[in-house]
Amino acid sequence: MDSLLYDLPAITIRSISVSQMDNNVYLLTAKDSGAQLLIDAADDLPAIQQLLADGARDTAVETRLALIATTHQHWDHVRALKELVDATGARTAAGTDDADALPVPVDVRLSHGDVGNFDGFDVTAVHLRGHTPGSIALVYQDPEGPAHIFSGDSLFPGGVGNTQKDPERFAQLLSDVTERLFDAYPDTAVVHPGHGKPTTLGAERPHLEEWRARGW
Repeated sequence: MDSLLYDLPAITIRSISVSQMDNNVYLLTAKDSGAQLLIDAADDLPAIQQLLADGARDTAVETRLALIATTHQHWDHVRALKELVDATGARTAAGTDDADALPVPVDVRLSHGDVGNFDGFDVTAVHLRGHTPGSIALVYQDPEGPAHIFSGDSLFPGGVGNTQKDPERFAQLLSDVTERLFDAYPDTAVVHPGHGKPTTLGAERPHLEEWRARGW
């Protein structure tokens, strides 16, 4: 199956699902420069290497993996991280409060609002506390279209991420998702979660109070 999700003016977005846990791996490739950002090296190094090769077809120049970003520390999102770093020498990034739990040294520790400047596009880090202490979403704002939010396990179609039935963690996550995603971006913003299918903020917004009432 073709991994191409979106062919945008400045970049392409590709995605594959790996492992029995249906983990999504995302790749952004700049058309003019060949700079690539990979989000969540979850598992299956050969499949990820094929994804990188697919992305190389999206530009006429030589591609280079500029950064591997990890949305959060959970094991199912990092199983191919060390192998990919060893194979490519790429730099790594993760939320500050999750960085020390990753299986590789983290070169860039991301705080809320940090902007990553790649050659041809920018990505903004959004800190979403609750699923893990340092969970982040990464947001690409297409200059000519909707924002693309790579939400990790903090926001899915139908609800926020798992907070182990801890009311404080749930309240924190719902609050951060509400204020930092739903209040910050319009309904057209596309949400690319860590597992499963994409959605939009517009599709999920009417259900925020339902989520709050049910407590998960």
